[in-house]
Parts: sequence; structure tokens; C-alpha cells
Amino acid sequence: MGLLDGRKALVFGVANDHSIAWGIAKAFHDQGAIVGFSSVESLIERRVRPLAESIGSTFVEPADLQSDDEIRAVLAKWAAAHGEVDILVHAVAYAKREDLDGSFVDTSRDGFALALDVSAYSLVALAREARPYLRRGSSIMTLSYYGAEKVVTHYNVMGVAKAALEASVRYLAADLGPDGIRVNAISAGPIRTLSASGIAGFRKLYGPFDEIAPLRARITIEDVGKTAVYLASDLSSAVTGEVVYVDGGFNILGVPSID
Repeated sequence: MGLLDGRKALVFGVANDHSIAWGIAKAFHDQGAIVGFSSVESLIERRVRPLAESIGSTFVEPADLQSDDEIRAVLAKWAAAHGEVDILVHAVAYAKREDLDGSFVDTSRDGFALALDVSAYSLVALAREARPYLRRGSSIMTLSYYGAEKVVTHYNVMGVAKAALEASVRYLAADLGPDGIRVNAISAGPIRTLSASGIAGFRKLYGPFDEIAPLRARITIEDVGKTAVYLASDLSSAVTGEVVYVDGGFNILGVPSID
């Protein structure tokens, strides 16, 4: 018996087999959930569909999360195929590459708006459009990073977007809580993903992590998947509006030092 037997999960944001979203989807499948996928159209056939097929999933739909109509269409197709949504995963973020290098003060106005729209508002849009298909006990989760709370070199506008995302988690949790719907975020330590590769200096951040974090280990997509299972299951039935760190304890340190 799996912790998620009979649950239906829709995951937005898988890019490839290194994606945190894929680690989450795979963990859901391993615990008995029915899993569907939505991602940007350019990644569907080459990257996402083969992964979906590897776990027996037949629901793979493209969506631009800047379009309410496209979000609505994906959820309508899901409802036609599977009915309700028990688990909704938002693993989507984007900023212009030039805004993830140099100084935050140089962030362009349109770059700021784009990062906030794709990385934070899209969670609000997803929750709103999914609401008719959610039920008491459903779980929504998103992905954040420590740069939402403290300054991380070159994270820049994405840190501001993640801060807005975490605030959105709290407000959504308050709005949807009376209906028994939980909303949480996972803040993972640095993982080599497609998104991380766009951050200038990521290698320097990633390199000594396992020598600094209290658990002295790198974070994997499997680590995040395990916590996602907890947040999706009845084990976290009274947990909402939280940011759960999966970072080996890095966030508790004041002045990290290899020494």
C-alpha cells in the first residue's frame, strides 16, 4: 500500500529527468498516485512525454502559464479524464538570463514583471483555475529557494519573485483552508537543474554545499520527492501555509564556513 494510493496528481513544470518536478512526480507514482503532466510545448515530445510514459502516464499537455485560457484548458482536459485534482504541483519559474547576472539594481522593468508573472502569479492562476476540481484534503505545493529570504549572489529578481511566491502560499492557504485545501512550499537546497544553469555563479554555490550544510550531503531530486509525498499525503493533514526546507539544514546557519 502506498501513501498516495488512488490520489490524482497534476504536475506543472517538468523540463527533463533532472527536474525537481520529475523527482516529485516519480515519488508520487512510486507511492501509488496517478500522475499527469503539463509543461511548455517545446519540451513535450522530446523530454516530457518519454518520462511520462516511463511511469505509465498518458496525460501530457502543453501550457503557457502566462495564459489563463491555456491553464483552464489543461484543467478541463484533466477533469474530463480523471475528475478531481488531489495534488497540484507548481514547479515553474523564469527570469531573463541577463537579470540573473550582475546587480539587482539593474533589473529591467519588463524583466521584473516577467519574473513575477511566471514565477509567482502563475501559482495564483493555477490555484484559481483548479479550484472547481479540488476537494477537501487536496494539496497544492510549489518550489521556492532560500534566496527568497536572504540575499544570494546573482539570484537577484528571482529572489524577489520567490519571496512573492512564498507570500502567495500563505494568502492562498488562508483563502482555501476553509475548504480543506492545503497550500505549501518546498525550499530546496541547490540542485543541478536546467533552471539553476541560468544563474551566474551557480557552480560556486553548488560546489562546497556538501561541506557546509549540517548534514554534509548534496540535495537530490529524490530528497525533495520524499518531502513532496509527505505534503501530498494525510501525514501532513494539519500543515498549510508553510515553507518546508529540504536543504540539509543550510538555512539554520548564520555565517556558513567550510572550517
